[in-house]
Amino acid sequence: MTDTSDTRSADSTASGTQEAPRSRLRRLMRYIPLIAPVLLWAVPCWVLLYAGQHWPLPVAPIGTALFALGLIVMPLAMMRGHGRRQQDRAAIVGDTLLGGTWVLFTWSVLLGVLLRLALTVAGVGDGQDRARIVTWAVLGVSAVLLAWGYAEARRVPRVRRLDVQLPRLGAGLDGTRVALITDTHYGPLDRARWSQRLCDTVNTLEADLVCHTGDIADGTAERRRAQAAPLGTVRATRALVYVTGNHEYYSEAQGWVDLMDELGWEPLRNRHLLLERGGDTLVVAGVDDVTAESSGLAGHRAHLAGALEGADPELPVLLLAHQPKFIDRAAAHGVDLQLSGHTHGGQIWPFHHLVRLDQPALAGLSHHGTRTLLYTSRGAGFWGPPFRVFAPSEITLLVLRSPQGPSA
Repeated sequence: MTDTSDTRSADSTASGTQEAPRSRLRRLMRYIPLIAPVLLWAVPCWVLLYAGQHWPLPVAPIGTALFALGLIVMPLAMMRGHGRRQQDRAAIVGDTLLGGTWVLFTWSVLLGVLLRLALTVAGVGDGQDRARIVTWAVLGVSAVLLAWGYAEARRVPRVRRLDVQLPRLGAGLDGTRVALITDTHYGPLDRARWSQRLCDTVNTLEADLVCHTGDIADGTAERRRAQAAPLGTVRATRALVYVTGNHEYYSEAQGWVDLMDELGWEPLRNRHLLLERGGDTLVVAGVDDVTAESSGLAGHRAHLAGALEGADPELPVLLLAHQPKFIDRAAAHGVDLQLSGHTHGGQIWPFHHLVRLDQPALAGLSHHGTRTLLYTSRGAGFWGPPFRVFAPSEITLLVLRSPQGPSA
């Protein structure tokens, strides 16, 4: 006979042993929002001002004061800009400081280690000479990347074209043109003219189906209406379809659903429509973002079974889901192609490493399960910092191909 009291004691001891590290990790995670801003400002400050440079007396104190001012202003401005007050000017200041210090931090670390090591191995100068070279290199690289990144963020996205073969797609649907835009993120910076140019570009693609996979804006539909209005000029030969992203659920999502419906886009909230051509049919389905249920909005949740209810299981399925991590559910339901956004391709290198901790794909076409494909767009706009570094924006034109079609 087993001594259950001993067993329970052993189990509780093992459980306690496992829970202790988790508890410590959770406590540590609480401090990350406090630690991260300090590191973002303190590391560049040390590398540029104190790591062996021996600057003349006014330089180090003034530079330190500027870094300290940035450390104070950035979180305050972001709280005013993205908190309850929603002050656009404060958001612009906070977001710009965040992007600037992220780039400065990244290159302070990389060049502060790698370039200094290379100079030491090459025997270039003494310690102060090498420190000065590193300082000017960090400032120069950061300035170039921020200027280029700002231009990349503000330009109209380039069109990325690719053919995607779906084994179950009927020959009549071969050549179906699907335009994908996502993550427009209309926000504190007024981009109404950019929005119109974006929509004009989409119209040149003469797509059968145009999809917007969420994160239209940062702010309510009423507040960003002027920037979103050009979406009403987008044209498709068959349908304009839209699904919510996580940012809609920070900004009264139902208002965005209603506005997109008003602008002529069909919100696919856990439902589908049929695209028919040449005697063949494609199921075009959409789900709310995975954050919808926790938003507390009645009727909002990601429900794939509901989206496919009533659809012939033998028909190919094109699914719109904002976040790539929905792909596990899509593959389990035999979806043929999922279109997503959310990642921005990382937006500012090397942030993509953090994105990959949360998402299964960063950008482009990937295979999941036995037949499911996922296309992840880098998005059209930007969130927060008005920069894109090594993560260009895009409008995507996917041409669907059938194994039985003429192109095969």
